[in-house]
Amino acid sequence: MFFLLLLPQWISTSETIGAYTWGSRVCVCVCIIRIFLGFPTLLFSFQWDAITEMDEHNRPIHTYQVCNVMEPNQNNWLQTNWVSRDAAQKIYVEMKFTLRDCNSIPWVLGTCKETFNLYYVESDEPHGVKFKPSQYTKIDTIAADESFTQMDLGDRILKLNTEVREVGPINKKGFYLAFQDIGACIALVSVRVYYKKCPFTVRNLAMFPDTIPRVDSSSLVEVRGSCVKSAEERDTPKLYCGADGDWLVPLGRCICSVGYEELDGSCHACRPGFYKAFAGNVKCSKCPPHSLTHIEATSVCQCEKGYFRAEKDPPTMACTRPPSAPRNVVFNINETALMLEWSPPSDTGGRKDLTYSVVCKKCGSDASQCEVCGGGIRFVPRHTGLTNSSVTVLDFVSHVNYTFEIEATNGVSELSFSPKQFTAITVTTDQDAPTLIGMVRKDWASQNSIALSWQEPDFPHGAILDYEIKYYEKQLSYSSTRSKAPSVIVTGLKPATKYIFHIRVRTAAGYSGYTSPSSLCASLSASDMAAEQGQILVIATAAVGGFTLLVILTLFFLITVPSKIKNLRIIFKSLNHIYRAKIRRLKTYIDPDTYEDPSLAVHEFAKEIDPSRIRIERVIGAGEFGEVCSGRLKTPGKREIPVAIKTLKGGYMDRQRRDFLREASIMGQFDHPNIIRLEGVVTKSKPVMIVVEYMENGSLDSFLRKHDGHFTVIQLVGMLRGIASGMKYLSDMGYVHRDLAARNILVNSNLMCKVSDFGLSRVLEDDPEAAYTTSGGKIPIRWTAPEAIAYRKFSSASDAWSYGIVMWEVMSYGERPYWEMSNQDVILSIEEGYRLPAPMGCPASLHQLMLHCWQKERNLRPKFSDIVSFLDKLIRNPSTLHTLVEDILVMPDSPGEVPEYPLFVSVSDWLDSIKMGQYKNNFMAAVYNLLSLQIGVALIGHQRRIVSSLQTLRLHMMHIQEKGFHV
Repeated sequence: MFFLLLLPQWISTSETIGAYTWGSRVCVCVCIIRIFLGFPTLLFSFQWDAITEMDEHNRPIHTYQVCNVMEPNQNNWLQTNWVSRDAAQKIYVEMKFTLRDCNSIPWVLGTCKETFNLYYVESDEPHGVKFKPSQYTKIDTIAADESFTQMDLGDRILKLNTEVREVGPINKKGFYLAFQDIGACIALVSVRVYYKKCPFTVRNLAMFPDTIPRVDSSSLVEVRGSCVKSAEERDTPKLYCGADGDWLVPLGRCICSVGYEELDGSCHACRPGFYKAFAGNVKCSKCPPHSLTHIEATSVCQCEKGYFRAEKDPPTMACTRPPSAPRNVVFNINETALMLEWSPPSDTGGRKDLTYSVVCKKCGSDASQCEVCGGGIRFVPRHTGLTNSSVTVLDFVSHVNYTFEIEATNGVSELSFSPKQFTAITVTTDQDAPTLIGMVRKDWASQNSIALSWQEPDFPHGAILDYEIKYYEKQLSYSSTRSKAPSVIVTGLKPATKYIFHIRVRTAAGYSGYTSPSSLCASLSASDMAAEQGQILVIATAAVGGFTLLVILTLFFLITVPSKIKNLRIIFKSLNHIYRAKIRRLKTYIDPDTYEDPSLAVHEFAKEIDPSRIRIERVIGAGEFGEVCSGRLKTPGKREIPVAIKTLKGGYMDRQRRDFLREASIMGQFDHPNIIRLEGVVTKSKPVMIVVEYMENGSLDSFLRKHDGHFTVIQLVGMLRGIASGMKYLSDMGYVHRDLAARNILVNSNLMCKVSDFGLSRVLEDDPEAAYTTSGGKIPIRWTAPEAIAYRKFSSASDAWSYGIVMWEVMSYGERPYWEMSNQDVILSIEEGYRLPAPMGCPASLHQLMLHCWQKERNLRPKFSDIVSFLDKLIRNPSTLHTLVEDILVMPDSPGEVPEYPLFVSVSDWLDSIKMGQYKNNFMAAVYNLLSLQIGVALIGHQRRIVSSLQTLRLHMMHIQEKGFHV
């Protein structure tokens, strides 16, 4: 008795239950193949030989072999020891073996086989030495792909076969495997028993343990992850384990806690001198200015000595200090008002929340004997919390020395223990005011402005700061302006209107009095107006004379040299034609394939999004390159918006990544309400993602099938108009979609349709009549124009054909075009002139547009601009949609014509109307012999024309019956 020793070990993402590396050398002796196995032990073996030899490295190897082909009725068994299944529900058995070709064995009996059988039996514990074949369940019959012959034995050529079978579900604790030989010459080299699992992984800072997939390959195992050390959940992290041991797109995530940053899939403490104040997957930041930290994992940096951070300051803000004192304090006294003005401090402390406070003190002859002014003094607007660098002091007493202390404060002034810094100014209220200015004179005046000048005052009592000029119409509100010089130009005046001007001077001692209201009464005089009008008359006369001279010269030129004019017209016309031709050839779309490095196109046309702003919520579908999810996108300063996220599955090649991002490079160039909007891409981290706007109602075909009959004709036409508008935009950009179908139209909650899926799209050549030619690729036959199917030539005209199919899909509420016809039948039918009949309830005008889109000659098909214009007319005149195809009944004389469908009195009339009168006798004979299924129409084109007509008649009959008439 021999027992098979099973050695568990890990191999990539599959865990090995029993593994055998049983040698790589074969010893051939006559017709017996002996394969060396490593330490085999069998429970039961009948006519299987176990041989141990040494290989070229002097290592023992073992094989099991059987070759009883000379004897009939073979039933040789080889059983393994009991194997514990661990956590596996489905196991895989990999067998490596060699097999002798029966035809190469001389004198062999007819019972020679070239296969063997694999069996298994489950049990919760070992059976001991008892072997019962009846308890075993057959897994499969194993045949060899390669068999060897006597010649191979002579050349020592080993033809090794590898076969893998799966077993499951396994419900008990373990199992046995058994190999049955029924008359083959076979050698068993190795057996590896393993099961698949999704291995331990870390995704989005969440750890996911080893997970065994379910036996049912269509169901996934949801696994909740746990955050790595120093991380916390933002959204519940989840992964789905697939049947092949692959993890699907992660949902949710963990983020590094405060004071920790993400690095190589784990959270690391911020270094000294760095901090992180908020939880999230962002890097630690260097301490703001005037702050520091000496320890790790810091959430906030401490301020340097003399610097502070206010209570409401965020940790990201630099530490600041109190401001210095205000500068350049001046005062002005005007009758009972004293105005203080100053400049901001030279050092604001690094803050913008600067305010001022003014303290008033009355001082005697001794400056040390000062007291607070008290409540008699008033400050306008106030004396504390000032945001402007000025204040007005009222109700002060004459012949008193006032000292005003002006202090600047900011948000951290109260936190500082340093002495307050302020600027003081002393004002004596009996100072002399400046004297009045000298005489004011008018220098010049125009229609809307006047220039004034005056003499400076003889005794200004200080440096002159500026002059204030106040002016107004009589008995109306006044306006004012200022001037540094003793002159001014006042603009914006009304023509021929009298203005009164008052002027006063301002010095450090205050304002002087205004000039007398009667000192100047300025207006635009009649002489001024006459001079100005004279200038205008001269200019106008010169202009008229110049124009008259130009007309005379032009007429002379036309009369004397008509031939030259004709030549100039020809030249101008040619240049205009060339210019317009160049304009038509201009493209606004750039093909990403024209870039030397196509990845550059992505960064030029698509915005890079920080993956931390994306929250994936659920998987909603699968695309060509990976899963499609829905989620939310957070934009700085705005609310979250719903988005759809296309992901690139792991293990991709550079070509797949380039093809995946190519669609983003295309979408990023479009901006139209009926084209799906690209929000951005994620290319600098994994998974690579394309983020687009989320369309709540999904694809148009499934949406219509779900809401069959729920919309009015006007609503359906509105959907078609939106699609046509989007396609007009693409066509105007010189762009061909190539895969226009209802499945590639997305619908939002407002029933707005948007064109999407640019995976097959291509750009037109410079010539507007050119078509893109592709050398390969799949073509959606039912939606594609005949020239595109036959010659793979695509143009805006082929898109117009596809648009006609989309119209048919919309009006039939998502029915499959051409029903159950095969693709080959569709191609032949279209070539022979067959076109889809109008769906039930379809307005005749819409079916007419469909047939126009399905013209065989592509130059006769409508442009998308024509389609949009036609649909707009239908929407503006809904009565044009009342006439249905079923109401008019006639077959067209030739393909593409508008059907009129007259009533037919007999079968003969009907066949004559479709030019199939030669089959009248066949149909009449079929009527008399109801059991006959052969009418005798052999030509496939004639069959299709008759079937098409019958389908149209069937629709008409259904319509008549719905109206209550008996047919």
